[in-house]
Amino acid sequence: MAQPLVKKDDDRDDEADYSPFLGIEKGAVLQEARVFNDPQLEPRRCSQVITKLLYLLNQGETFTKIEATEVFFAVTKLFQSRDTGLRRMVYLMIKELSPSADEVIIVTSSLMKDMNSKTDMYRANAIRVLCRITDGTLLTQIERYLKQAIVDKNPVVASAALVSGIHLLQTNPEIVRRWSNEVQEAVQSRAALVQFHALALLHQVCWIFWFHV
Repeated sequence: MAQPLVKKDDDRDDEADYSPFLGIEKGAVLQEARVFNDPQLEPRRCSQVITKLLYLLNQGETFTKIEATEVFFAVTKLFQSRDTGLRRMVYLMIKELSPSADEVIIVTSSLMKDMNSKTDMYRANAIRVLCRITDGTLLTQIERYLKQAIVDKNPVVASAALVSGIHLLQTNPEIVRRWSNEVQEAVQSRAALVQFHALALLHQVCWIFWFHV
């Protein structure tokens, strides 16, 4: 009886080592990023290009200031798309690009709009991105929204605000300290994840202001 064909071990190794990103070059991907400027956006194609850009960044590829700025402005145009999958990729890209103060101002309005969206996924991710790229001046402007988010009924939104508070505590401790009432309320949440993040934030606030004074 004939035996079924079996691939050689070498073939299996080649298959295991295959990467969809094999051979991609920064210059070519930057050219592809021009699709972000198309009048009729294709969410799937745009998401694929962002994936390649994120791959390059995470592999240690460096973008010049001009390249990073051009990509940033092109990515901000994708906020006009209502595709939720693409919006997730946009959030990731903005965080990775670490925009300058001038660039942050441009994207702030879009992120603030998402913070007040009826879509919880938008709200949670917008909070994470804003807190990642914000400075002290902008933080005071969005503080009211963050305090509201901490006690939000949706645990994903509340956790996003609490975790952001943990990160912001390193750079803006006095502002985060003012959230104590909301954080203590979050400790009473029925959601275990919210309780955990609230306790973690309270612990760090106490550590900084009680033991480091």
